Amino acid sequence: MDYYKVEIKITPFEEWLRDVLASQLAETGFESFVEIEGGLEAFVPAPQFNEGELENVLGSFEDEFHFSNHKELIKSRNWNEEWEKNYFEPLVINNECVIRAPFHKAFPKVKYEIIIEPNMAFGTGNHETTSMMVETILELDMKGKSVLDMGCGTGILGILASRRGAKKITAIDIDDWAFSGATANAGINNIINMEVKLGDASLLGSELFEVILANIHKNVLLRDMPLYEKVLLPGGVLVMSGFYQEDLEDITEKAISIGLKPAGYKTKNNWVAAGFGK
Repeated sequence: MDYYKVEIKITPFEEWLRDVLASQLAETGFESFVEIEGGLEAFVPAPQFNEGELENVLGSFEDEFHFSNHKELIKSRNWNEEWEKNYFEPLVINNECVIRAPFHKAFPKVKYEIIIEPNMAFGTGNHETTSMMVETILELDMKGKSVLDMGCGTGILGILASRRGAKKITAIDIDDWAFSGATANAGINNIINMEVKLGDASLLGSELFEVILANIHKNVLLRDMPLYEKVLLPGGVLVMSGFYQEDLEDITEKAISIGLKPAGYKTKNNWVAAGFGK
């Protein structure tokens, strides 16, 4: 799938506004964001890009701020090169896990090494939400657990869960790139107990899980949380990220309303990863 990369510069620059723009653009179909000096780069599937919606989001702040934006069509075949040149560096989390691409030559040796072939699925660990989810997996007892990874992206969370001793991982994503990328990354990392499925939460059936990981947009989490609860075993844990700190109250209220109990949360640059127990 082709994507548009939209570079947005903010004058005068305010970090809080960059976060707000990312949140609002996510509501219009943008899937991922990269922080740059003075603004952000936002990525959206080409068929979903709507210039009018972009202008509406920026226009609501134009009384106090000036925006310059430039869009670029990124062909899918160029995405690995784009990451290699600009974004993806080896990442070490908690001195336990290194996440790298196959083209990286220099990286530290730690307990868990995960190789990710970057593509438009996103999920290299560099974004705050992914890194917090990785940190949480490193803290959880995964040995012998059945794990569901919703919105799996590149498959990084399921791969780490397997490395941490999980018995079986089911990874689901609605995006074709994620399906193919996660499948390929499982093979690269010699993971044989992770099944990747193409679709959404409607694929959830009678199979139950002890750990559910969901790094998705807020509205998807609110909509699908009851489906997660139905397939979460008693004593299990649901860990969610992909939303901002100001959204935590809505997420928590929804979780409590369906019988889940708050089990702590992390924050990083206003992003949140929150756990709930059953």
